[in-house]
Amino acid sequence: MSGTIRGVGLGPGAPDLMSVRADRLIRSSRHIAFFRKAGRTGHARTIVQGMLRDDAVEHAMEYPVTTEIAVADPRYNACLAAFYAQWTEKLADLAATGEDVVVLCEGDPFFYGSFMHLYTRLSGRVGVEVVPGITGMSGAWTASGAPITWGDDVLTIAMATLPEEELTRRIRDTDALVVMKIGRHLAKLRRALAAAGRADQAWLVEHAAMAGERVTRLCDAPATAPYFSIALIHGQGRRP
Repeated sequence: MSGTIRGVGLGPGAPDLMSVRADRLIRSSRHIAFFRKAGRTGHARTIVQGMLRDDAVEHAMEYPVTTEIAVADPRYNACLAAFYAQWTEKLADLAATGEDVVVLCEGDPFFYGSFMHLYTRLSGRVGVEVVPGITGMSGAWTASGAPITWGDDVLTIAMATLPEEELTRRIRDTDALVVMKIGRHLAKLRRALAAAGRADQAWLVEHAAMAGERVTRLCDAPATAPYFSIALIHGQGRRP
């Protein structure tokens, strides 16, 4: 019988915030795959440090490109498509021998995660499952100490990679807001918040649910933000 490939959500970063099912699968699986930038340990792998069985076989899936090529450049998609196709074949071959594989996924596998690109290619070829996890944004608004939505609030999740005009519109037209993928786009996000008239409402959460967690008003934050940063605007909707 063929094996099963499971995308396992690790949650926002703290090992004790992953599900019991995720913990069980990670500790019992012989084959562990994870994404990482070339030359790095990989955040997902760091989260499970000390959890793997002694004979675990690790499969480091190293991205061929991250920020070296602009997302709009056709080469970006071409590089990543080839990368996902290559790892689809490798994982499918493993499953064909009867081996189960756990693919470590930060946050939730189906929420802006890399595993979804493998899932769509593997589905229908081999057994493939998803174990959901707490999202990074949930960890961020929990760290902020305030509910993100009330009553009928509309929550918008936007990427800081959006064009500035579109980002401004999204910020202006929502009640509550989460902005992800900030990184080098922090200056653009500041401008969009100011243009939408909401700069004084925004918070920046760095490394939510991880060591070094920090919550600051975005207007008071430094000029740069680490990769694991999320901006928030809390909704102020209907309450009893």
